[in-house]
Amino acid sequence: MTSIMLLQSGLLVLLACIWSLISASSKSKHQTLPPGPRPLPIIGNLHMLGNLPHRTLQNLAKQYGDIMSLRLGNVPAIVISSPKAAEPFLKTHDTNFASRPKIQATEYFYCTKGMAFSEYGPYWRHVRKICTLQLFCPAKLETFAPLRKEELGGLVGKLKRAAEEGEVVDVSEKIGEMNEDITYRMVLGCKRDDRFDLKAIVEEIFFLVGAFNISDFIPSLSAFDIQKVSKTADQLWDKIIDDHEQAAETKGGGKQGQHEDFVDVLLSFTKQLLNPNDEQVHFLDRENVKAILLDMITAAFDTSATTIIWSLAELMRHPRIMKRLQEELQTVVGMDRMVEESDLPNLDYLDLVVKESFRLHPVAPLLDPHESIKDITIDGYDVPKKSRLIVNFWSIARDPNVWSENVEEFCPERFTNINVYRQGHHYQLIPFGTGRRGCPGMQLGLTTVRIVLAQLVHCFNWELPNGMLPLDLDMTEKFGLSMSMAKHLLAKPTFRLM
Repeated sequence: MTSIMLLQSGLLVLLACIWSLISASSKSKHQTLPPGPRPLPIIGNLHMLGNLPHRTLQNLAKQYGDIMSLRLGNVPAIVISSPKAAEPFLKTHDTNFASRPKIQATEYFYCTKGMAFSEYGPYWRHVRKICTLQLFCPAKLETFAPLRKEELGGLVGKLKRAAEEGEVVDVSEKIGEMNEDITYRMVLGCKRDDRFDLKAIVEEIFFLVGAFNISDFIPSLSAFDIQKVSKTADQLWDKIIDDHEQAAETKGGGKQGQHEDFVDVLLSFTKQLLNPNDEQVHFLDRENVKAILLDMITAAFDTSATTIIWSLAELMRHPRIMKRLQEELQTVVGMDRMVEESDLPNLDYLDLVVKESFRLHPVAPLLDPHESIKDITIDGYDVPKKSRLIVNFWSIARDPNVWSENVEEFCPERFTNINVYRQGHHYQLIPFGTGRRGCPGMQLGLTTVRIVLAQLVHCFNWELPNGMLPLDLDMTEKFGLSMSMAKHLLAKPTFRLM
């Protein structure tokens, strides 16, 4: 009797699977998907992406339209490539596209318990609230201003000594090291040292999360030993958290106040409810803390430094723009002191330069991927549930209908006639994303980029090495979770302050 029941149960399961496949096939036939290139069996359109997917997708959009359909392995994807196409997805139907797809790397690195890659829902809202109100609020960022000033002063001192020796400097390396030191001190409360070498781990995560890894779309083809890297990261975070907990016990409650680093702040929430009035009660445990810290580190390590390097490279390529920015700094700040963060609101042309750098060299050319929560129809196209939404900001920022014909030219003046802000309300310029999934650390990033760039331009003149002409500077891109220059920026500084 039992065997007959098992057989019947098995047949029912088989029939259910067959019916599911038939229903899915029937449904797909009646769907009106956006146009797009024909996918191949199994791999879909993955083979078309190449080493610079943002450029490939822009070219495909010219053929298939600003709302385009792809299949990445067995994952349906929608690519949007213009401000007009972006608005209904990221504004009108923002809630439906507020989730994140699950990818293999985030599962192993507990990123789904953090903020950047967790699914949309009550837990994500609670974590974002903590990050917004406790880590990135104006008061907290202001407490770190002396730290930023100290580290930036250290960088200027190193460059000044190099200038006195007539040395050519690896600008990319120096800016990257300074940015790492600021990040370590804000997040972990310490400087870079051998105990907490997170750089290699972050670089691995950047590679695994930033690339179109075939294992995310065809899981059976996984080729990465992610478990080994995640185990190393886990041990490192345990050490960091243990040290902070021991320090808190020794000092009778921790640092108590404004100089708490991010680890201290997050650990203070492990002993209390995130929202006691919510029907779904959430605690922060050690895994949650690790995930949020990893979000902070990966977001801060490379992004600001990359934007500063692109901006400085463009200024070296365009002496007229460099001169105009230096004249503004001389007028506003003078030549007898260094730039202070309090000067930034008065540096209008600096703001235009940074905006143009965000436009022409977005750190995240495809932003972070979104995922649809339910089936929806937009502009007459059906978008199935669990579709991956790819926002090609690189293409949006080069839309000739918005930016005129000279879209590839670095021209800060274009923003004098275009009322665009970076907060995500104008879809022509969304370097920090927009809507519910917009980056909560935007203000910190903007402050860091502007003060460092202002300091480097105000304190130094820059000369390219070996007689290189400005327009010969190699501006080749390297694609990843952040899009950096393929080759390090090398230059010879000359100190110019009195």
